[in-house]
Amino acid sequence: MGYLTESNFQTISDIRNCEWEIIPDVSPQIIRNCSKCGCKSNYINTGSFRVNANGNRVDVWLIYQCSKCKTTYNITIYERISPKKIPREEYEGFLANDPQLALEYSFNSNILKREKAEICMEDGAYHIRERILTDAEEAEMSRIVIRNPYHIRIRLDKLIAGKLDISRTAVRQAMKEKIIEGRDGKSLEKAFAMDGMVVRWK
Repeated sequence: MGYLTESNFQTISDIRNCEWEIIPDVSPQIIRNCSKCGCKSNYINTGSFRVNANGNRVDVWLIYQCSKCKTTYNITIYERISPKKIPREEYEGFLANDPQLALEYSFNSNILKREKAEICMEDGAYHIRERILTDAEEAEMSRIVIRNPYHIRIRLDKLIAGKLDISRTAVRQAMKEKIIEGRDGKSLEKAFAMDGMVVRWK
């Protein structure tokens, strides 16, 4: 991985108007005390749901298990809710243990906050899906729109450096010199990759 030289900066400048979508490859793990192990352990998303019907109400959980002893831990998705209030496609996904649905819920910030879950994400456990934007208004500008629908916590300089195969030091220097900046000239030196963020090259 090199520094920001004239040649690789030209490559960066060739990025005119595109979108980078950050897609996780795996679910984050949850760190919590395991009663069987007697210590903190990483709990892994099994990709399975538990659906319990009780009369006209259902409970739905996403099942995790201790990476050491396989003790299970269930995170509540829905509690004492009418099945009619759950979208049919989603409900069928719970019953079928849909892996994409399990991945989405493992990143659900509202559920993680409610559970007071401490999460751990494997370094680099994501990939970037790139597509060209065709809106005429911005077509002549060097612009990248960041999409982070799963709200993966990653520094912007790390994301750019990894995608373009240059050093983070070079990216940070470019940010400091305003070669790389945000919308309306906003500094990105300490920024995280946020959904909807706009990155511009000068």
